Amino acid sequence: MTQIFDEQGNAIPVTVIEAGPCYVTQVKTLEKDGYRAVQLGFEEVHPRRLSKGERGHLTRKRIPALRHLREFRLRKDEDLKVGQRILVDVFQVGDRVDIVGTSKGRGFAGVVKRHGFRGGPKTHGQSDRLRAPGSIGSTTTPGRIWKGQRMAGRMGGVRVTAQNLRVELVDAERNLLAVRGSVPGANGGLVMVKQARKSRELARKPGE
Repeated sequence: MTQIFDEQGNAIPVTVIEAGPCYVTQVKTLEKDGYRAVQLGFEEVHPRRLSKGERGHLTRKRIPALRHLREFRLRKDEDLKVGQRILVDVFQVGDRVDIVGTSKGRGFAGVVKRHGFRGGPKTHGQSDRLRAPGSIGSTTTPGRIWKGQRMAGRMGGVRVTAQNLRVELVDAERNLLAVRGSVPGANGGLVMVKQARKSRELARKPGE
């Protein structure tokens, strides 16, 4: 993360993302696959880094070796061709996007850190209940612990979506995209940038 300044001199916290170039490696159609989608590839690598299946998939279409392949659904008004390059200039300042990534792994965490529990009292003679979860169930009814009860366990390392982030900067020369706020994952992690689904400006009519 870093910060940029607007015309009024206000500091805006942003996350800088290298967004492209991406290649269209496959187009799925309603007639053949049952739904409309596009597969995009990102980050060129040496062909030895890929499996034989991945190399064959890309070589047949004369596309360079790409490390990451991800699928995105297409709308009715979008039409892409295999081999087409997608650059960061598809975004504009002011657009709303969703960022999908894998959150940082925190390992085994207690309920205070994992779920924000308050913990036990700090006084009245307690000595070892400060960060304990407290009661996790009742006695005869239901006589068991409810499924989904919040307890200590593995935290982080899961798919997370940061929704409705505003695009603050588009650098077409360096394929850089700056969005307001933070995004899931550590520095250098892989994220997917999608059009925001809950933005009012991009609300679709029923049936679209």
